[in-house]
Amino acid sequence: MNDHVLSTYDEELNELRSIVSRMGGLAADQLQAAMKALQESNVEAANAVWLADKKLDYLEKTAEKSVIGVFARRAPVANDLREVVSTLKVISVLERIGDYAKNIAKRTIAINSIQPMPMPKPLEVMAKTALQMIQNVMDAYAHKDSVAAVQVWESDQRLDDLHNATYEEILNHMKAAPEEISGYTHFLMVAKNLERIGDQSTNIAEQIYYSITGKWLDDARPKHDLTSETLVE
Repeated sequence: MNDHVLSTYDEELNELRSIVSRMGGLAADQLQAAMKALQESNVEAANAVWLADKKLDYLEKTAEKSVIGVFARRAPVANDLREVVSTLKVISVLERIGDYAKNIAKRTIAINSIQPMPMPKPLEVMAKTALQMIQNVMDAYAHKDSVAAVQVWESDQRLDDLHNATYEEILNHMKAAPEEISGYTHFLMVAKNLERIGDQSTNIAEQIYYSITGKWLDDARPKHDLTSETLVE
């Protein structure tokens, strides 16, 4: 490639990275907004989260078109090929994180249609942990930091442990107040969505690590979520 072609190629890759970074920021914003709406029992704010998901969907399509363009015009190889392929997967994962945030907003609407209830405190801790994972993994992406990606990958254990504890606490609430089981069932699903957001963040971390090193992280990382077989959305 001549210098002009290389420069244009770099510009295309940088634009793709920029779109992915915007998607990560928007996914984090969606999670924050969804949890704020839940905490405040704010149906209007929950509906706004639902509608805002379209922005993430649009960016996903834009990024996919950019990836296709890079493949068609540049035929990337070696490191660039790994980055573009991994980025395509990251795009899909970020859109999925937005869907989980939208699901949390949906639970706010459902709870308020039954009876407004205070959000269990452990959900706030889970949400902060999940949000930190998104932010940390997107920082790792932006800086091409494989060490930081591994740290995010390992931190999922904490969110799994929090999910197990939250699950048990909400079940205890349900036993103590059977008349509120319907509302607390939605809170269980919020906890599950938060746990899945953590899983998706680790998926991004794996793609970042592979893109940088050409190696995969050990698939044998133990999964500490004990509720998977008892709670299905």
